[in-house]
Amino acid sequence: MREPWRCLLGLCLLACSASTHSAANPFAGQQTPPDPCYDDTGAARRCIPEFINAAFGKEVMVSSVCGRPPSRSCSVVERGDDRPSVRSCQICDASDPRRAHPASYLTDLNSAHNLTCWQSENLNTSPHNVTLTLSLGKKFEITYVSLQFCSPRPESLAIYKSMDYGKTWMPYQFYSSQCRRIYNRPNKATITKQNEQEALCTDGHTDLYPLSGGLIAFSTLDGRPSGKDFDNSPVLQDWVTVTDIRVVFSRPQLPRELGAGSNSGGRDDDPMAVTSTLPTYFYAVGDFQVGGRCKCNGHGSRCLKDKEGKLVCDCKHNTEGPECDRCKPFHYDRPWQRANAREANECLPCNCNLHARRCRFNMELYKLSGRKSGGVCMNCRHNTAGRHCHYCKEGFYRDMARPITHRRACKACDCHPVGAAGKTCNQTTGQCPCKDGVTGITCNRCAKGYQQSRSPVAPCIKIPVVNPTAVVSSTEEPADCESYCKPVKGNLKINMKKYCKKDYAVQVNVLDMETVGDWAKFSVNLVSVYKSRGEPLKRGDNILWVHMKDLACKCPKIQMSKRFLVMGGSDGGTGTGTGPGVGPGGGATSPGAERVGLMADKNSLVIQWRDVWTRRLRKFQRKEKKGKCSKA
Repeated sequence: MREPWRCLLGLCLLACSASTHSAANPFAGQQTPPDPCYDDTGAARRCIPEFINAAFGKEVMVSSVCGRPPSRSCSVVERGDDRPSVRSCQICDASDPRRAHPASYLTDLNSAHNLTCWQSENLNTSPHNVTLTLSLGKKFEITYVSLQFCSPRPESLAIYKSMDYGKTWMPYQFYSSQCRRIYNRPNKATITKQNEQEALCTDGHTDLYPLSGGLIAFSTLDGRPSGKDFDNSPVLQDWVTVTDIRVVFSRPQLPRELGAGSNSGGRDDDPMAVTSTLPTYFYAVGDFQVGGRCKCNGHGSRCLKDKEGKLVCDCKHNTEGPECDRCKPFHYDRPWQRANAREANECLPCNCNLHARRCRFNMELYKLSGRKSGGVCMNCRHNTAGRHCHYCKEGFYRDMARPITHRRACKACDCHPVGAAGKTCNQTTGQCPCKDGVTGITCNRCAKGYQQSRSPVAPCIKIPVVNPTAVVSSTEEPADCESYCKPVKGNLKINMKKYCKKDYAVQVNVLDMETVGDWAKFSVNLVSVYKSRGEPLKRGDNILWVHMKDLACKCPKIQMSKRFLVMGGSDGGTGTGTGPGVGPGGGATSPGAERVGLMADKNSLVIQWRDVWTRRLRKFQRKEKKGKCSKA
């Protein structure tokens, strides 16, 4: 009775210990186990799935199975203690589970308490190939293939592998006591680094005995020179990679107890000859194993089934694919590589400064960088450009107040289409390249000493330098421009009195200027005519004459491409006519009587146009028609 009490006490102590631990750490059951693909610091490291029997529970396609129809088969059973072997017969019936020997018995749980065997139908001719085909459903890196027999082991057996899910097959290993005759291969050939993917043929495991329970085990790396440096041998990595395994039984063992002795000589003479006098035989296998790991190239620690039920790797290190055999999108800064014990070789994201969603790999750039970076960003956004979207594209410049990763790190140059010599500005300052005589960060105004022209090629031309006293006589020469222009300076308001005193009142758009002698000849466009005494003025192109003396003193002050209200009269100013006579600075050279147009001087009212004046001037116009000017 002591043993049951001891067991009960042990269980109680174990339960108490577990409850105490749970009370001390209530979240113990919720803690996530560490990811084997990363170390304690979060750095990537090689990880591989667990080693398993990849054949367990898998379906095996066989070319022959007994029991359809039910059949009787006999075998020789060995007995120990030097007692003679005995002949044992049994019935195989596929419809009776107790007597059936289906293919599922090849990969089920096989133990001393669960002895199950697949068995082929009875055969009596040779050669008669029987094949077992196992599909793993995914690429595996296998270490061994083993078969445990319930019948005598075949005299000749071949193992083939496929890497493309059964589309093509290549030899993996041969077993035969007559390698040259059966498979046309030498017995136990030497493997060197030059032929590490060559299938060998050996006479090992081809003995008749044991009659049952015999084992054939093929090690994929045994005898391969690069097996000790597997991480650095792509040849061997390819050699152990399989998706399907096929085993072909070519020739049986015929024990003398079954009367095969009389046929052995004939078989040696012609091993491939079909012999009809052989006794019946069959193949029976109790366990079919394929030991290996799910192939994840060191970037995954387990394999899972996807939505379609297919086995795939649970990839880490920014990799993807059934075997973690390629980098995830946007992780192309270095080429994909298999992980090894020294280096995880994780895929790295491209450096696009948050301005691109796609990139590609360039081997030339990777080599030039010292094998550090080969990613090239594609379709840079936010007005950026370059391999890493690290500078602004043409027509934009860097806003140094924002980091390059900011979506508004690049500002538009906004270079003036006429004033700038190009669309590209300085990447740091944003200064546009200006044409001669043009200034401003966007080249939008004329520089000092220049005035606007009508030419898009040279939008700003130099203002002629004029000496204000050179165009007037000594009797009328003022001391300076300030005293010369004083009568009208600061008096730029319009009223009915001024309107009535002037001979004309027009709105003009100044287009261009040229110098004719001592006069400035402005090309203007008459936008509106509010008063015209004498010869009527019409809207359209016209000429405005201003003496260089007045222009130099900025009375009037006229700018290109601006609109002005010009009011001229006969009270010491100029009116309309066929050409200016002796103008300001009496005795000066006139532009000639043949030149028609408007004339303005320091006494004329020339002020920049305001749209609010339209109603006021129309009001003055109506009052003048009613005779109000005579009263003013």
